[in-house]
Amino acid sequence: MRQILASLAATLCLALATPSQAQDNPIEAVINDQITAFMADDFEAAFTYASPNIRQLFGSAQRFGQMVRDGYPMVHRPAEVRMLEQRPLGEGIDQRVLIRDAAGRLHVLSYMMIETAQGWQINGVQILQTPEVGA
Repeated sequence: MRQILASLAATLCLALATPSQAQDNPIEAVINDQITAFMADDFEAAFTYASPNIRQLFGSAQRFGQMVRDGYPMVHRPAEVRMLEQRPLGEGIDQRVLIRDAAGRLHVLSYMMIETAQGWQINGVQILQTPEVGA
C-alpha cells in the first residue's frame, strides 16, 4: 500500500513540475479545452472556442452541441485524445488529433485553426480516414 501511495505521490509531483505540452501550445490548449467542455455537456463554453464563421453558421450553442453529438460523437465523449502534427494551412494551422472513442475505435481528425483577435479558434473539423492497423 505504501508503494502505491509513494508512486501516486511521485506521479503527482512530476505532473505538477512538468508543464503539459498543451500549456506550451495554445492551439492544443484550445482543442483540449473545447473537448473538456463537450465532455461536461457545457456547449456554451465549447461554442466560445469556435471561430466567428462557425458561430454564425450554427447560430447558437445548442445547435452547435447537437451537431457535435450527432456528427462527431468521438469528440463529444472521447476515451483518449492525442495531439499529432501541426501544419501550415493557408493563413491558419492544421492540427491533427487522434481520438479513441468509447468503443476503442481510432479516429484522426483535422482541426482547422485560425488566429483571431480572441486568440486561436477552431474554424472547422474534418474526420480523416484512419488507416487499418494489423490488417
